[in-house]
Amino acid sequence: MPFQGPLPQQLVGRVNACVLSLRTSPRVGRLVRRHLTVVTYTGRRTGRTVSTPVGFRRKGDTVTIPVQFPDAKRWWRNFTGEGGPISLELDGADRSGHAVAKRVGPRRVTVTVRLDG
Repeated sequence: MPFQGPLPQQLVGRVNACVLSLRTSPRVGRLVRRHLTVVTYTGRRTGRTVSTPVGFRRKGDTVTIPVQFPDAKRWWRNFTGEGGPISLELDGADRSGHAVAKRVGPRRVTVTVRLDG
């Protein structure tokens, strides 16, 4: 049975903290950063700035973020419709871009980011 409903915030916080510590690890950080980044955005409803680690694939100036268990998460909903601005940490630097979220199946969502030049 697939997971549904929001994830407990305490669990999410612990997992994110673990992932962020792996990204900065001297031993495995370089490998982890090839597949995980931190996205930063401003919430549409709250107006708060939020940062969260996500898995990604990059091809040139396009970054694709497959959202795992999208019905249990809310962050990607800030990029539905016309999308919105986003910042990603790539190659040790912050890069800005425009993100658009789309459902690509009944339980799959992909966020596509076009990086600014």
